[in-house]
Amino acid sequence: MQQLLDHGADVLIHLGDVGTVQVLDALAVHHPTAGGQMPAHVVFGNTDWDHQALRRYALDLGIAVHEPAGLIEVDGMTVGFTHGHQPMVMQGLLDEAVTYLLHGHTHQPCDLMRGQTRVINPGALFRARRHTAAILTPQTGKLELIEIASVLHEG
Repeated sequence: MQQLLDHGADVLIHLGDVGTVQVLDALAVHHPTAGGQMPAHVVFGNTDWDHQALRRYALDLGIAVHEPAGLIEVDGMTVGFTHGHQPMVMQGLLDEAVTYLLHGHTHQPCDLMRGQTRVINPGALFRARRHTAAILTPQTGKLELIEIASVLHEG
C-alpha cells in the first residue's frame, strides 16, 4: 500500500478477489496529507467466497462496499468500477457512459477505449506473473502502472 501512497494516491479502489481480511486491513490507511482515513472502495470478485463476512469487516473498517459495481466522481469525472466477471454489469457501466471503467478479473493490465469510455485493468496483486497496481489521475487521464514488489497473499 505504501507504494501507492508514495505515488500520490488519494482514493483507493480494490477491484475484487479480496480474499482475506488482511487485504481489507491494508486498505484502511491514514491519508498522508489530508488527515483522517484514506477514502477506500471495494467490490468483490468471483473468488471472494465469503463476501458477506468480508463485507461486514470492510464496513467496520470504514471501507465503502459496492456490489456488484461502484460509481464515484473524482475531479469531475465519473469512475465506474466492478470486478469484471459479470458481463452484464460491465455493459451496464458502459451504457452509463462513465468516463472510466475500472475492472479486474483477468489479472492482465489493459487500457483501451470502448466508445467514449476508457476501460482500465490495473493487473493483479496475486495469481499473476507480474504484480501490478495503477494510479489514475482522472482529470488529466494520466495512468501509471506500478510494479508491486511484495504482495499480501498468494492463492
